[in-house]
Amino acid sequence: MTVADDFLQASRRFLVDEYPRKIQRAVVGMSEVDLWWRPNDVSNSVGNLLLHLAGNVRQWVVHGLGGRPDVRRRAEEFARNGGLSAAEALTVLRRATDDADAVLAGLDPARLEEDLEIQGLAVRGLDALYHVVEHFSMHTGQILYLAKMRSGTDLGFYVVDEEGKVVDTRW
Repeated sequence: MTVADDFLQASRRFLVDEYPRKIQRAVVGMSEVDLWWRPNDVSNSVGNLLLHLAGNVRQWVVHGLGGRPDVRRRAEEFARNGGLSAAEALTVLRRATDDADAVLAGLDPARLEEDLEIQGLAVRGLDALYHVVEHFSMHTGQILYLAKMRSGTDLGFYVVDEEGKVVDTRW
């Protein structure tokens, strides 16, 4: 296995498994009021962030790396202020990550070295995938923070022993 293969496998693990499972655990029981709550006019709600992640993954992986049509309507990701439940918003995200996983599962690692244009930016395939993973991570943290802020509960992702070592993960 090459470093490129390892990178693709790790990217898939984060985008399809770890980050979405953490988001699911944080958002699944969220009320529609909490889902669409914004701390202020220049910040996004959890619902907006879920739609934004779906749009970003579709544009950068499904379109950029996979060559499918670019169907993203970025402004709509931020303009929405309701109309979807937590389950529905999570489904939008899951469909995007499933489509991205299908692209990445069949991607020739040489594609990571190719020059691409995505969202008007000149990037290599490697840069595109790295961007998507770091972008997903950043917004996952924001979603988890907002969920904890609204619920007042710990999400309990890690079980640690007396020495501080992780003995189990819960996501």
